[in-house]
Amino acid sequence: MAHDLCGDVTGTIDRRDQMAVAAERWSARAILARRKAARQRDISPSVLELGLLFGFAADTVVAVWTSIARRRFAWRETLVQLQFLAAVCSIPAVLVMLPLGVVVGVVVASLAAQVGAEIYSGAVVGLVIVGQIAPLVAALMIAGAGGSAMTADLGARKIRDETDAMEVMGVSVLERLVVPRLVAAVIVTMLLTSLVMALGIGASFAFQVAVMDVSPGAFLDTMTDFAGLPDFIAAQVKAIAFAVSTAIVCCAKGLTAKGGPGGVGTAVNEAVVLAFILVFFANVGIGEVYALITPEGGGL
Repeated sequence: MAHDLCGDVTGTIDRRDQMAVAAERWSARAILARRKAARQRDISPSVLELGLLFGFAADTVVAVWTSIARRRFAWRETLVQLQFLAAVCSIPAVLVMLPLGVVVGVVVASLAAQVGAEIYSGAVVGLVIVGQIAPLVAALMIAGAGGSAMTADLGARKIRDETDAMEVMGVSVLERLVVPRLVAAVIVTMLLTSLVMALGIGASFAFQVAVMDVSPGAFLDTMTDFAGLPDFIAAQVKAIAFAVSTAIVCCAKGLTAKGGPGGVGTAVNEAVVLAFILVFFANVGIGEVYALITPEGGGL
């Protein structure tokens, strides 16, 4: 009995030590020390920031697994972030996608009429909106509206020493603050992608049928032939990749903000720009992989 009790106590202490090490790794003192060591070794600041970002991503993945395996997932914080991201991103996404869907309908219908292929306008609209526009619009909303808010919130907590206080109390900053935002970003981006997809296709369909005299049956037949379930799944995979990269970048920049309120503003700008860059790189990469896996599907 005493041996088992000692083993449980030792295991608890080991877990707390691991949490303290992971939290200490992203403290301001540790980051400054790594940057100073990198300058002494003549390492490029860009390479250092990239390394810090990959390290943060790896620790976040471990924190996701740990929080689920040990049944201490922050459900309440996740629900709060879900509500916040949905409220911040939904209306801008709708306002962007409705006119964009009409523009796509106009351009596609005009080009199809010039080459005498009006019956294939639905296929082009489906491929463009499902494969490219819907996940990109959702990702840009998450990065521009939700991501900037995440960075500002975590940056404000950082400069007020709230994250340091959590580390002192033995609370994992990654599990309590980063993981809920990551999960919420993934869920909201997937839902936004579906919403934007439906709005864009609906706007293009309504415009082409009402204005361009396209047959509703021909539009829907060609769209379902060329944009099916695999394309929808690929779009959702894009949405997940966009959300993960955006959330990790924004949270990392927020937790490493320095220099007071001005430093938080700089961190927000850097996070949004870097998130946009990663989104476009991921879009190209996933599209090329999808084209290799399903050559008959064209490419997204």
